Amino acid sequence: MRVLGLITARGGSKGVPGKNIKLLNGKPLLAYTVEAANASKFITDLVLSTDDDEIIQVAENIGLSVPFKRPAELAVDSASSIDVVAHALQFFELKGVFYDAVCLLQPTSPFRKEGFIDEAIEKFINQKTDCLLSVLQVPHEYNPHWTFLENKNGTLDIATGEKEIIKRRQDLPVSFFRDGSIYITKTAVIKEKHSFYGASISYIESDPAYFCNIDTLKDWEIAEAKVLQLRM
Repeated sequence: MRVLGLITARGGSKGVPGKNIKLLNGKPLLAYTVEAANASKFITDLVLSTDDDEIIQVAENIGLSVPFKRPAELAVDSASSIDVVAHALQFFELKGVFYDAVCLLQPTSPFRKEGFIDEAIEKFINQKTDCLLSVLQVPHEYNPHWTFLENKNGTLDIATGEKEIIKRRQDLPVSFFRDGSIYITKTAVIKEKHSFYGASISYIESDPAYFCNIDTLKDWEIAEAKVLQLRM
């Protein structure tokens, strides 16, 4: 299987200015994802999609390929990640280069256990699903069976649509949330459905010790503490 490893890093971050190349324990945030992806034996090619010249310079300095510059209209807040991935695929297909799947890796989730990317890709290949997500378990207090949605009457309904709430924590089914570390999707699904998900979704559980999703300055402070704990 030919897998395109795609790292996305646009400029203009508001929550943490310049976060994708901001130094975390002495190296650009982007470098953590690059190092993890470079260790993969299943990623065929690894490239960066960005609109920002400074990010391009840093990426090339750490050995990451930047074969194109992302169009400005795909670097605004309203642009979707699926459009960014579709643009990258189109760039390569116009050059006669084709991939069976895309492994999307976000620098804002910088910490991944050694071998985790290949473990995910191998599971994706073996299970033959449309996509695979990295996930973490939802804490029981936030389980969808214990959460509520406001209805048109201004009262609450159980979010799952059930009429009776599950009373005991021990009876709650395990639920998961996507942690942002890895998305793997068949190229056909991206092109035909314009989606990361398709009809069948497999998953791989991340190690909670590595979880970090950087959107705010508080998240950055958490990352600074975690990188020292992980000694990366």
